[in-house]
Amino acid sequence: MEEFDDAVRVVASKRLTSTNVKTLPYPGYPTDMQPQIGVALALAEGTSIVTESIFENRFKYMDELARMGAIAKVEGNSAIITGVKRLTGARVSAPDLRAGAALVIAGLAAEGITIIDDIVYIQRGYEDFEEKLRGLGAEIAKVNSEKEAQKFRLRVG
Repeated sequence: MEEFDDAVRVVASKRLTSTNVKTLPYPGYPTDMQPQIGVALALAEGTSIVTESIFENRFKYMDELARMGAIAKVEGNSAIITGVKRLTGARVSAPDLRAGAALVIAGLAAEGITIIDDIVYIQRGYEDFEEKLRGLGAEIAKVNSEKEAQKFRLRVG
């Protein structure tokens, strides 16, 4: 782990392992980070449980993540996630801001190209999102048509 003035960098030396997470009011685990940990656990070794105790319907992104190869089952206010070795690029939709950001993370971790529709939430919530990710080395582009998506596929494929 490296600390900087305005950031922290964490690099894993091996595959993450499963854990259980429950969202709670401050100072507990933040509900806004629940989709991101869900994506990380989808790639972790073993079976994890994420329990959402703050908001209802916060697991809308799980169906989208399953399109990418994740193994997840939502039961009430919990998601049971069995980690897979890899995700595969797919066409998915961002159901909300945090879930949209989590699907971008999943897309960056996936093999192949992921197209995320309905990014209006992401655009409203994160300024210059794709530029910041590109600055970190991501191959990402915002496209407005299938034709532009195809050009991107050819460029990075």
